[in-house]
Order: sequence, then structure tokens, then C-alpha cells
Amino acid sequence: MATLDMDQETAQVLFHEGATLVCLDVPEGTEFGIDYSSWTVGEKFKGVKMIPPGIHFVYCSARDRQTGEVCPRSGSFINFQQKGVIVRKWDGIKDDLTEDNVSAVDVQRIQDNLKELDRFLGPYPYDKFKKWVSLSNFITPELVDKLQPLSKTISSVTDFVSEVSNTQTRRSQSTSSQAKKAKLLIDKTESMEDDTQGNQEENAEPASLKEAESKLPDMKVREESKIRFSPIPKLKYPPGSSPAEMTKYSMDSSYVLESILSSCYHDSEMGILGEIQFAFICFLIGQVLDAFEQWKNLVHVMCSSEESLAKHSALFSNFIGVLHFHIQETPEDFFVDILSENNFLTSTLQVFFSNLENISNDSGLRKKGLKFRDYLTQKFKWDFTSEPDEYAPTIVQLE
Repeated sequence: MATLDMDQETAQVLFHEGATLVCLDVPEGTEFGIDYSSWTVGEKFKGVKMIPPGIHFVYCSARDRQTGEVCPRSGSFINFQQKGVIVRKWDGIKDDLTEDNVSAVDVQRIQDNLKELDRFLGPYPYDKFKKWVSLSNFITPELVDKLQPLSKTISSVTDFVSEVSNTQTRRSQSTSSQAKKAKLLIDKTESMEDDTQGNQEENAEPASLKEAESKLPDMKVREESKIRFSPIPKLKYPPGSSPAEMTKYSMDSSYVLESILSSCYHDSEMGILGEIQFAFICFLIGQVLDAFEQWKNLVHVMCSSEESLAKHSALFSNFIGVLHFHIQETPEDFFVDILSENNFLTSTLQVFFSNLENISNDSGLRKKGLKFRDYLTQKFKWDFTSEPDEYAPTIVQLE
């Protein structure tokens, strides 16, 4: 576990005011982590103490009992209260830390005997706390409740559930029109023959890829396991737009951004920054690929919203700060598209900086944005001078 890399005053404050996470029955060898630090669990591990109050991401990966390999990661965002005690217990069936079998009586018993557990609790890695804050400062408890799956578990592996599917259901779905006609002629003997024929068809080798796919079970993502990200509107321009407006909003994502803010973050526009941070953490630490796609989509919407710059200057100013810390935590070539060899972030930021150049010269947002551009150019040698593809002619189909 971590060592106490903090001054005595801070250590004393966290010792008396910090939160505690108690983890019971975690198998030795399990990978356990909180925020930016992770460890391999030893036989005496019982949790973490001196946790700064606020939102933290707790995660673990079981170890395969036969091969010894680390299993897929799962975790959850937890809002730790001052002096609070959170108790989690290892579920051997799910291979995960859960609160399912922890009662209020268990929590109270542990709180009463916390001093006896102290020597089995590792201190929170405070040397990484500032970095964690920079990645999560817009994530609120309300946002966690809004985005986190209903199961409260964020898994790096998609949890699929198979719909009821058999020979008869697949045949009825693919040949519904024939089934309606056959229904009038069915009798007991024909039904038995039909079943025999169905079994033969089921076991027969498929003649094509389409036929093979039709025999696969209907798999859907389990609803309670989905991260509830904000939907990105598919319609890029307002209903009833003229051809000129269609062309404009095909390049300018302001209509999409305003739609997201009004439908998902009407109480606080900064919530979209919290979602961007939430998605980034789910990908970077939680290892969830779908979260990276949401991060890219939201970053693209923000960067290509020219009309909204003046209306939401504070939002975009804070967005620059969020991106700054995200870029610091990723390798220089991380955002390169393997197929096109184009850097997603470079091309997206290129549009953003071009939009910033078009606003007032005395704007604080403009100055901050262009200063950020100069920093990226100097540190990563990224090119923001060539014309981005977004400014290429756009063909608009009229309805």
C-alpha cells in the first residue's frame, strides 16, 4: 500500500476527518485500486483509511484461480463523507466487491471497532490526490447518480443477456408471412412433422453467413449494467431549417450542444464537463471502451460549436482546463486513428482554435484558448495550421 507522503498537519486532519473504506474477505492476489493508484492485495488487507471526502473511483480485478491471470476490471464511483465509513464485502460468485451482503448492523459493528482494524488499513495515496482532483472536479454526487449504471458497477466487459431464442421463434420471426398461411392448415400430424423438420434445419450446416447469423442467440446489453451517458442528437440542425442553415449546422455543432444542455444539463451547464470527466475516468481507469467513444463525441461537439462560444464563455473556458489535464494523462500518439493515421484530437482542436480566432480580440476565452494552442504546439509539435476536413464542402440532402 501507499506510504504517508504528506506533511504532519495534513496527515493529522485526514486521520481524524478522513473517510474509511473497509473491504472484507478480499482474496489475496486481487488487484485493488482507488483513483490513480492500485495494488496487489496481501493477506492482511482490510481497506483504505484517511480518504479525502468527496467523489472517488474504487475498482478491483479478481485473479483467475487456475491460471493466475488478472480478470476484467470492475469499479464504482463512491461519494465519501467526512469521517464516513463505507463497507464492501467480496462476493465469490460475482468476483467483485459489493454492498449486497452488508447490513446496517455490520457497518455499525465495524465503526465501533475501527481502531482494531486500523493496522490492516492502508493510507490513501495523498501524493496522487491533486491529480485526481484535476480529473474529477466537475463530477458531483448528483452526476454520479445520473450516469452510473443502475447496478452501480462499471465493468470493463459488456454484460450481455440472451433473449429467449429457439428454432421455432427464429423460424417464426424470419417466415412470419408463411406462418400465417400455414396456421390455417396445421393439425397434430403436421405439427409433429414440422418439429422434426425444424430439428433437422437447426442441426444443418448454414449455407451462408446470413443464415449462420440468424441462428445466433439474440444478445442484448443488460439494462442495469449500462452507463447512462447523455444521448448525442442525430439531427444536427433545427427542424424546418433552410438549406443554408443545414449547411451551417453541419459544420457548427452549436445546435447539438444546446440540445444536450437543455435536455440533460438545464440546471447547470457545467454538468457536461462532469460527464466528459466521468467518461474519461471510466475509460482511462475503468478500461471501458464505450466510455472513450462518448468522451470523443462530447469533445467533438464542444470543439465544433462556434455559435455557442460567446453564449457560454465560462463553460468553454473551463473546458480548456479539463482538456489540458486529460491530454497530460495520455501518450502523444494515443488519439491517432490506426486506419487513417490522423490524430483525432489534433483535427478536433484545430476546429476549436479556428473558431476562437473568430471571436473578439479582447476576449479572455480567446486568449486562454490560443495560449493553450501554443502550449500544445510547443510540447507535442502538433500542427494546427492545415485546413481541417470539417471545412470541406458539405452536400446537404433536401427532403
